[in-house]
This record gives sequence, structure tokens and C-alpha cells, in this order.
Amino acid sequence: MQRLFLLLATALLLANSVWAQFSLSGKVVSEKGEALPGASVIINGTTQGVITGPDGQFSFSNIPAGELKISAAYIGYKKQTKKIELKSNANIEFILTEESILTEDIFVYATRAGEKSPFTSTTVKKELIESKNLGQDVPYLLSATPSFVASSDAGAGVGYTNFRIRGTDANRINVTINGIPLNDAESHGVFWVNMPDFSTSVDNVQVQRGVGTSTHGAGAFGATINMQTTTLKTDAYAEYSGAAGSFNTLKNSLNVGTGLMKSGFIFDARLSKITSDGFIDRSFSNLKSFYVSGAYYAQNTILKANIFSGTEKTYQAWNGIPSVRLNSDIDGMKRYGEHGLISEQETEEMIASNPRTYNIYTYENETDNYQQDHYQLLLTHRFGNYLSMNIAGHYTRGLGYYEQYKPNDKISKYELSPVVIADTTIARTDIIRRKWLDNHFGGATFSVIYQKNRSDITFGGAWNRYIGDHYGTFVWMKNAGETNLNDEWYRNRGNKTDFNTYMKYNFALSQSINLYADVQYRNIEYKIEGFDDDFRTLDQQHTYNFLNPKLGIFYQIANNAKAYASWAVAHREPSRSNLTDSNPEGPQPTFEKLNDFEAGYQYNNEKISAGANIYYMVYDNQLVLTGEINDVGSAIMVNVENSYRRGIELMAGFALTKKVKWEANATLSQNRILNFTEYVDNWDTWGQEAFDLGTTTIAFSPSVVANSNISIEPIEQLNISLISQYVGKQYIDNSANSQRQLDPYFVNNLLLSYTLNPSFAKSVKLSLMVNNLLNHQYESNAWVYSYLLGGERYTMDGYFPQAGINFMAGLSIKF
Repeated sequence: MQRLFLLLATALLLANSVWAQFSLSGKVVSEKGEALPGASVIINGTTQGVITGPDGQFSFSNIPAGELKISAAYIGYKKQTKKIELKSNANIEFILTEESILTEDIFVYATRAGEKSPFTSTTVKKELIESKNLGQDVPYLLSATPSFVASSDAGAGVGYTNFRIRGTDANRINVTINGIPLNDAESHGVFWVNMPDFSTSVDNVQVQRGVGTSTHGAGAFGATINMQTTTLKTDAYAEYSGAAGSFNTLKNSLNVGTGLMKSGFIFDARLSKITSDGFIDRSFSNLKSFYVSGAYYAQNTILKANIFSGTEKTYQAWNGIPSVRLNSDIDGMKRYGEHGLISEQETEEMIASNPRTYNIYTYENETDNYQQDHYQLLLTHRFGNYLSMNIAGHYTRGLGYYEQYKPNDKISKYELSPVVIADTTIARTDIIRRKWLDNHFGGATFSVIYQKNRSDITFGGAWNRYIGDHYGTFVWMKNAGETNLNDEWYRNRGNKTDFNTYMKYNFALSQSINLYADVQYRNIEYKIEGFDDDFRTLDQQHTYNFLNPKLGIFYQIANNAKAYASWAVAHREPSRSNLTDSNPEGPQPTFEKLNDFEAGYQYNNEKISAGANIYYMVYDNQLVLTGEINDVGSAIMVNVENSYRRGIELMAGFALTKKVKWEANATLSQNRILNFTEYVDNWDTWGQEAFDLGTTTIAFSPSVVANSNISIEPIEQLNISLISQYVGKQYIDNSANSQRQLDPYFVNNLLLSYTLNPSFAKSVKLSLMVNNLLNHQYESNAWVYSYLLGGERYTMDGYFPQAGINFMAGLSIKF
């Protein structure tokens, strides 16, 4: 009995030592003894981290006993790590020394959500980008972040790609590179095909969902994506990365860098080429790009110049596949010809084609051709410990066209006289034409950052100017008459000036509570002159003045738990097409307004991280497609008075074992237009019919989006990841009709990587990506046009099927 008692007592003592939990507190100061508020303190190997309060103090509670590595970091100071054996409550002090050179984090500091910002964000680091970077565009590398849905015209992630966040299309999502705006000033979109393999030159990406903090460029109307390019690498390096796989996809990329030289200079360069035949018939891509960066680093100053360029040639696959072809509906395909939607020859080609890879275009040079060159000059300087400044100048040059073959086209459509040959008058002929875009975009951004004690203040702004020429030329005409090669048939110019200024104030009310205020003023002057390809006069001028306030609170509940809430306002001006396509006889499109309410909670410990974010986005005058048309029969976007998005984003991560990790997120949402009226063309009357549908679901807004990543490391240097995404059904117009929808899909990708450390290189990494592992057939995007004929409703549509199971194998060698 006595032995049993001793054994039980020993067991209890051992259990107590194993499960004992203690508190850990301390302070972070400079060499001068000054407190460093806002410093990041992390327990390495866990998800636990805190931010120091106004007096530089920090604390952790309920920390298990054992050996710990604690790191403290602060902008402008060297990161410090300490190892301790935690056996009882402990107190430690970090004394950080100033960096001998300034770090580049300050370049993006002004436009990002910080540790104590009351906004929801996800930061994707270089390691994760590298692991998935086998040639696909940026949207596919970000597709596992919450509420994110990507799509590809060619079906395999190379060429024209697009994405939505919370159902919001890319034209409403602000994108910056090093704080410099990237969105096209007229369309508001970002064309990733113009920047092939740009992700290889990216160090990290922050995705803010909702309005987020104030930034530069196009209005952040649903999310912001802030990209930072290559940062300081102290050692010289060289790296080759290549990949090959399905659809004859090839990627080759070479990176080199000098490392930091004694003179303080550093140079980085990349050269890339990507080619692919695409999944859809003839949807090939031929993409080339380069990136060159040179910088000078001093203790308090960085001067950096970036030049990057992309050249693309892609075969057009943006028309999609009609649902009648996808469903092998022979009568439906014949109806396309009978109703004059396509020609008799095109009908025969559709019927004879593969139902999932059909492409209506057959002309060998039905291609998009574009080159875009970017120039950035960035300067940052630190004035002592509290004040720093950023200034950046930028210029983007774009030039390109897409070529079209128009068989048996009306000559009069181009305001040309019929061609007379002998006694024959020719009113129609075969034409090859090009539509050109020649644009210039330049400007400057600045920010001044003041951080001391309880206050973190940022004052910034930007001025940008855009000039874009749109024109069309003739390449060839079967019967040209007096028309010459390269004669123009239309030309117009867009001229846009965008100015904004903002101030952000983050105040530490206490060690646990931070108050946030942010206000932005934005002014846009936009002028369009000339005439369009249908000879409509486009002359117009618009001025917009927006005030975008934001307020929020951040609460550090404990060292492993935090909560936040915010309210933010955003405005967005109409895009070029919204304005040029509008009906001159009807109401003109006006700006949109968004009130965004967000609240979130995050918890983490050494094994689990979890979070939830609730959002309610209320729109005023959102621009949507209703089916209405302009005076020449083209679809237009119309302001609807009331609409909203509301939902919850759930995120979690689990360290199941030392070898197995699981990360997951899910968005559950409701997206509605109130009192929606749909308009349908009536071919019998040459008018339109109106249908009052009441409350409907916003197009392309799935109520469920979920991601999962199970990562296993069975042996050292071998990693296996099962990456899954589920996207619920999406309506392809705003009528919420189940006959016009994208079906739900669940796609699984398998990623394997193995890293070797041979004597001749730093590392050799072998990768294999199996996309769509279960060969699921699905479509990720679509468009639709409806019409009434003979009292019945018909549709003309285009769906974008994604590739079935396909493979990419990669090799990366670092020297």
C-alpha cells in the first residue's frame, strides 16, 4: 500500500511538472533604454505572439514548462532571439540594436494592415509562393486564401486568369506593388497575363478582405492585394527554376543577385519564359518577362530602382463554350445557327468539336498581343527613431492589340463605301483587323510615418496620370478598294488624373486596447474624347470627389487571443466601359458607395490557431448587369439602389503531430440585391421586357467557399500536401435562376516536394503538382445573354471548363 502511495505521488509530481504552466513577461527597449511600443514578440515554433504596449511591456500566460526560444523584432532594429528554460514565472528583457541598414518593410508599411489594425488580412510569404509556383498566374497562387475563387480562360491557370474575393470581381479590388497602384486606370482591372512569372520576384503578399486600410489607386471596393517585390539578400546567389507538364506547358526562370556589397549596393535580376498549349483548343500562351532591381542601402536610407516587363501572346479563348455544346445538345447547337447567333460553318464546327475544349475561333492569328513595362524608383529615409518618410515615382508603358478575323463583314459598318469591281458592287468582304491600346501611366506616392510611445501616425498620398489611346486598324481586306493597310477606322483617348491623400492614426489606449482612425480624400478627373468602333461619339468629362473614413478598435484579450471591430467607407467611380456603353437616352451611371462593417476574433496556442471574421457590406448604387441595353443594343451596367453581402469567414490551423499539419478556412455568406428588375430582349418586338424579381442573389457570389491544406512530412525534406477547395453554386446573372448557374465543385490538388542538399549547390528541389487529382469536371466562370423569340426564352452563353487531371513537374536549383 505504501509503495502504491509513493508511486501515485511520484506520478502526480511528474504530471504536475509536465503540465505546469507559467507566465512569461518582459520588456523590449532600445540600446538607449527607450521603450519600443508595437514590437513583435513571438514564441518560436508556435503561433503565439504579442505586441508590446506603450511602455514596451509584454506578457504571456499559461505557457507550458520547458525550453523556449523567444524572438523580439521592431522595424529599424535587429531581430533578437533568446533561449530560456521555463521552470517558473519568468521576466526577460530584450535590448534591440539599430540595424546597420534600413529594412524594406517600411516601403509597404503605409498601405498595409498592421499587427494591431482592426481589419481582416492574410499574408502569404515567399516560401508558400515558391512551393506552388510552377508556372500558373498569381490568382492561382493565392487561391487558398479565404473567400478567394480563381478562374482561367484557357482552363489550366496559364494565360488569361481572373479571380473574385467574397464574390467581388477583380475590377473592384485594389492591387499595389510596393505601394504603387497596378490597376488599369480605365478598366480598373489587373491583367496578370501581362506579368508572367512575376510571383518569382515577389517576397510576400498581403490580402485584406473588405475595404481595409487606405491605399493608392483604384477604389478598394471588396479587397486589396498588396505585393512586395524582392527584399534584401545579403549573400550573392543564383537560382534556376523550371517546370514542365500537361498541355506542353514549360516554364524556365533564372534568378541572380550580387548580395549586399561593401559599397552598400545590391542588384537582382530575373529572366523568365512560359509557354503552354492550354486545355481549350488553340488556347496557347507564349509569355516572356524580366525583372531587374538595383538598390543602395545605408543605415537610415534606401534608394531602390525596379524595372520589370512582360510580353504576352495568347490565342483568344475568352468566348467560352456554349452550354448546348457542353451538354451535347444537338438541337440546341442547331438553334444557334437557325437564330443567326453564329454562321452555318461555325454551327457545323461546334457540333463536330470536343464538348469540353471547343473554341469558336479558328483563324490562326486570333491572338492577343501586349507588352507592359514598369519603372519604379523608391526612396525611404529614417529621421531618428520616430520619424520616417517614403517617396516613390513610377511609370508604366503599355502597347498592344488583339487581332480578329471577320468573315463576310459589312463594309458599311466601317463607314466605308461599297467596293465596285466592273459591274459588281461588293457590300460584304472578309476582313482582318486589330484593336489597339497604347497607354501611359505615371505618378508619385509618398508617406510620412511617426511612431512614438502610444502613437503611430501615417500621412500619405499619391498623384497619378493616365493617358490611353484606343484605335483600330485594318490588316487585310479581301476586297479593299481604296482602303490601305493600317488605315484606322476609329480612335479615342482617355485622360485621367487621380489624386488622394490620407491620414491614419493608431493610438494605444492601454497595453491591451488600440484605437484606429483613418480618413482618405480622393479626387478623380476623367475625360474621354473621340469616337468608338461603332462610330458613337464618346466625348464626356467627369469629376469625382470621395471622402472615405474608417474607424476601429483592437483588443488584445490575452497573449494568445485578440479581437477587433471596424467600420469603413469606400467609393468607386464607374469604369470606362460603364461610361462609354451607357445609354445616352437613359440615366447615366454614377459612383458606387460601400459601408463595410467587420468584427473578428483570433486565438492561438502551440497546437491550434483559430479565428472568425464577420462582415456586413452594404452597397449604395452598386453597378450590376440587369439585361438593359444601350441605343445600339450593347449590354450596359446599371446602378441598383440597395444590395449587400454578409457572411462569416472561419480560419483554423492544427499541428496534429510534429509531422502532420492541417490548415483550413471557410466562408459562409449571403449576397443579395433588393428589388431587382431584369430586362430581356424581345426579338419579336425589337424592344425589351421587364421582370420584377424582388430580392435576388448577386451573380458569381457562392454562399460557401472552403479550402483545406493537409501537409505531411513523413521523412525529413519530403513534404506532401493535399490542397482542396469547395465552391458552392454560383448564378451567372443576377436573376437567381437555377437554369443559369455554375454548379458547385470540389477540386483536390496534390503537391509533393523533396529537397536535396548536394555539395555543388545550396539546395536542389524536386516538385510534382497533380492538379484536379480526382479528374472532376467543372466550370469556374461563365457569361449569358437572354432573348425572347416566338414567345419563348432562349440563351446564348459561354462557360469556361477547367482542365481535368493534369500534371506539372518542377526543378529548382539554388547556388
